Amino acid sequence: MAKAKSVDTRTTKKQKVEEPEIVTTTSAMDKSAEDTLESVVRKKLASLFTLQLIDTHIDKIRIIRGELPLEVQDLEDEIVGLETRVSKYSQEVSELEMEITQKQNSIKESHELVKKYEAQQMNVRNNREYDSLNKEIEYQSLEIQLSEKKIKEVTVAIENKKQMVETAVAELDERKNDLEVKNSELKDIVEETRKEEEQLRLKSVKQEENIDDRLLSAYKRIRENARNGLAVVPVERDACGGCFNKIPPQRQLDIRLNKKIIVCEYCGRILVDTEIVENVSI
Repeated sequence: MAKAKSVDTRTTKKQKVEEPEIVTTTSAMDKSAEDTLESVVRKKLASLFTLQLIDTHIDKIRIIRGELPLEVQDLEDEIVGLETRVSKYSQEVSELEMEITQKQNSIKESHELVKKYEAQQMNVRNNREYDSLNKEIEYQSLEIQLSEKKIKEVTVAIENKKQMVETAVAELDERKNDLEVKNSELKDIVEETRKEEEQLRLKSVKQEENIDDRLLSAYKRIRENARNGLAVVPVERDACGGCFNKIPPQRQLDIRLNKKIIVCEYCGRILVDTEIVENVSI
C-alpha cells in the first residue's frame, strides 16, 4: 500500500509539471494565429489603399483633362458672342450711315422746294397764295434744321458705335489668341495624360488581381457612391479621412491592430492606419 501511494504521488507531481508546458504551447499557437490574421488583414488593407492611390491619380488626370475642354468651349462660346456683337454693331453703323444719307437727300429736296416756292412767290395773284407759299418755305426750312440736327446726333452715335466695334474686335482677337493657346495646351495634355492614364489603368487592373472578389466589389461600390471617389481613407487627426467625422479611441485602436477590416460608421468608407499609408506607394 505504501509503495502504491508513492507511485501515485510521483504521477501527480509529473502531471503538475507538464500542465504549464501544455498551456504555454497553446498560448504560443494563439499568438501565432493572431499574428497571421493581422498580417493577412494588413496585406488586404495595403492592397486596397494601393488601388485607391492608383484610381485617385487616374481621377485627377481625368479632371485636369476634363477642365481644359470646358475652358476651350467657354472661349469658343465667347468668341461667337463677340463676333455676333461686332456684326451687330457694324450693321447698326451701316443703318445709321444710311439714315444720314436719307437726311442729306431730304435736306437737298427741302432746299429745292424752298427755291421753287420762292420762285412761285414772284408770280402770286393775292396775299393768301403768298402766305401759303411762305408757310411752305418756313416748313421746309424747319425740316432742313431738323435733318441737320438729326445728322449731328447720328454722327455722334456712329462714332460711339465704331469705338464699340474697335473694342469688341480687339477683345475678339485676344480671345482668339487665348483659344489658340488653350487648344495647343489641350492637345499636349491629352496626348501626355492619355499615355499616363493608360499605364495607371493597367496598374489598377493588375492591382485588382491582388484583392479577393468580395472585397473588390465592396471597394468599387463604395467608390462609386463617394462623391470624391475615395473608398479607402486613412485616419487623420482622430477623424475619418473621407467624411471628417470623429472616430472613437477604441475604434482607432481596432484600426491600428489590423485584426479586421473596419469601415467608417458615418460614410461607410474603409479605414486604414497611418502606418499602412506611409508604407504604400505606386
